[in-house]
Amino acid sequence: MPDASPVKWHLAHVTWFFETFVLERFEPGFKPFDPAFRVLFNSYYNAVGDKHPRPQRGLLTRPSLAQVMAFRANVTERVRALLDSAPNAALERLVELGIHHEQQHQELILTDVKHLLGSTAVQGVYRSAWPLAPVAAVPLGWAKFEGELVDVGHPGEGFGFDNEFPRHKHFLQPYALSNRLVTHGEWVEFIAAGGYRDPQWWLSAGWDWVRAQGIDAPLYWRKSSEASQSSADWHTFTLHGEAPIDPHTPIAHVSYFEADAFARWAGAQGGAFTGARLPTEFEWEAAVTPHAAAHIAQGNWAE
Repeated sequence: MPDASPVKWHLAHVTWFFETFVLERFEPGFKPFDPAFRVLFNSYYNAVGDKHPRPQRGLLTRPSLAQVMAFRANVTERVRALLDSAPNAALERLVELGIHHEQQHQELILTDVKHLLGSTAVQGVYRSAWPLAPVAAVPLGWAKFEGELVDVGHPGEGFGFDNEFPRHKHFLQPYALSNRLVTHGEWVEFIAAGGYRDPQWWLSAGWDWVRAQGIDAPLYWRKSSEASQSSADWHTFTLHGEAPIDPHTPIAHVSYFEADAFARWAGAQGGAFTGARLPTEFEWEAAVTPHAAAHIAQGNWAE
């Protein structure tokens, strides 16, 4: 898959980050573990230099996994030694950034492995003991928010990525957010109603995507019986293998096009979702602040 990367590449890339941005800057007498890695494991850092084409990352048979793990061990030890011998604020900030960067790639590893295992006729299992817990049904409700001028962006304390700055003002019109996420069961209703076959719910680019790719359900969904439209006939591939869909579990692995189409469809059906749409970035951010949580706890709910 051109959008995914092998686990070995992720392991080497996050190590490359520490070597390139920490050791090269701060280590006396710096020498790279392997000069070829500077291009092979660069991702999109154009200022650093050339990079290996993303769609070809899966073709890298060398270095071996053993060489990549040796690279990681070497760089980790050198970073530890540097922190012990010459700690300073600039060094510590870069190490913290590198840790957050690696956490992002840990999530990507699971995303990429899931797609790899789920794309074969004989689907693999990442971890058979992956926890599954039934989810109780939660009636749909709406938390009301008044129109106001809010602060959005990083508040300035603790770690933040550069795209979270600068903090700035944004005016919000009155809005409401549902008390829970859209569920698998509600998505089955969207499919059964012909949501993937009706262009009126889709953005133009989204409808082009549906038609070109033959999309008729979320990624990883499989229907066991074409004659039925119930949740019981749908299965989804997970990191612990294929499993029946739980109608009360929040939906996941849908694109922006799909989420927008569902919101348009649901908003036009009447009932609890009447008038629904996707929240904006700023509405969502304002709603999850401690102040907003207290506001919701005081019972500011819409019918």
